Amino acid sequence: MTTDNQPGFAPAASPHASTIVRTPEDAIATGETTIPTQGEHMPAYHARPKDAEGALPVIIVVQEIFGVHEHIRDLCRRLALEGYLAVAPELYFRQGDPNAYDDVGTLLKELVANVPDAQVLADLDHVANWAARNGGDAHRLAITGFCWGGRITWLYAAHNPQLKAAVAWYGKVVGDQTLKSPKHPVDVATELSAPVLGLYGAQDNSIPQESLERMRQALQDANATADIIVYPEAGHAFNADYRPSYHEASAKDGWQKMLAWFARYVGKKAE
Repeated sequence: MTTDNQPGFAPAASPHASTIVRTPEDAIATGETTIPTQGEHMPAYHARPKDAEGALPVIIVVQEIFGVHEHIRDLCRRLALEGYLAVAPELYFRQGDPNAYDDVGTLLKELVANVPDAQVLADLDHVANWAARNGGDAHRLAITGFCWGGRITWLYAAHNPQLKAAVAWYGKVVGDQTLKSPKHPVDVATELSAPVLGLYGAQDNSIPQESLERMRQALQDANATADIIVYPEAGHAFNADYRPSYHEASAKDGWQKMLAWFARYVGKKAE
């Protein structure tokens, strides 16, 4: 069931669904900041438990193609309720504003395609550094990402040896090699330095099951600590509760599996 376009949500993702989840902020502290990176200042949203004592485990939340809109902010709030410092950086900030686009095709062509992977991975390193200076535990660093951010999550798990865990939601694992995207997750399976959980939908027309089988084989050949779970009834963006693609049962199960993955590899409380 769809509803009118909601304030705070990306216009290109319309029509918005009536299943939007809004997390109360009573027990958490949230804010906007800018993070110094590569000579510039990147906007970011962050959330953490209120009155937390000691350094918190950190989860970097990587946006969908739609940027850090209200859904991504709410995911940060949900993670804060679980005891984490969650940070979502605006990774397109140099190239443009996703909210300036009304349709997915133009957004992908004019903005998303112009964001180089190397730039993104370097920016994420600076996010990790910022978190370590702002109440986060540098030794308990994790990442999760959705759609575009799911692919980036796989790449970051092969990029940062300090990373302790990663959960990739419906991120593409294969693709054409370009100057801006020279490698894809299937190409870096042997380089993963953190355990990765991949969450996918069997009805996802943009990510063929054959590509996931290729990824599984690459992970197996690399003897990587990783798992790929496919939900039979889910399509792409099944966790996006603000979109018609939302599949509640799969989303809730995936969220619990993600939390269990993080609890296993990074814990919830500072030592």
